[in-house]
Amino acid sequence: MSLVKLSIKGISYSQTQNGAYALILNEVDGERKLPIVIGAFEAQSIAIALEKEIKPPRPLTHDLFKNFAERFDIVVKQVIIHKLVDGVFYSSLICERDKIEEIIDARTSDAIALALRFNAPIFTYKNILDKAGIYLKSNTAETDSGAQEIDDVLSNPETFGHEEESNQSGDVYAKHSLQELNELLDQAVSQEDYEKAAKIRDEISKR
Repeated sequence: MSLVKLSIKGISYSQTQNGAYALILNEVDGERKLPIVIGAFEAQSIAIALEKEIKPPRPLTHDLFKNFAERFDIVVKQVIIHKLVDGVFYSSLICERDKIEEIIDARTSDAIALALRFNAPIFTYKNILDKAGIYLKSNTAETDSGAQEIDDVLSNPETFGHEEESNQSGDVYAKHSLQELNELLDQAVSQEDYEKAAKIRDEISKR
């Protein structure tokens, strides 16, 4: 079975599952998307790794794993999403130490959070992408209810809360000066409120 390389398109708040997020993976050499439902903590950890500008004052669980692995010269070489059973994705970490490879079972959300921290590529098998991948640019007549549901989830990419809440917070931050925003950003990071920090950072970027 051939491997297909994936990249991370973004994270959306799931409108269909309360408290869940949709991680959207993109086929590197194609147009298919692979949506995976993940929890809030994992979504936050992945978002922080994607942002790079936000540095937690203390290591999160995935940061701790990376620090621990590096201390013992263990490197995550790649992540493979190797199985899909009843809507659940199964993944493996391909690790290396002293030129010896080991395969470690992992939840897909954890595997991707670690892949970002190790700059490791993410792959899946072609048959999994054939089964679960979707085309967002498909014609309306060809779009089934399942694809439409995913399209709804993707309607607000990379938001970390309800749309109404996001808009309200954006209006609030728009009233602050740049200096005040930077102070609020430092405060949010120190309090480990990364959703708030991301919104403040977005407002700073607009300036």
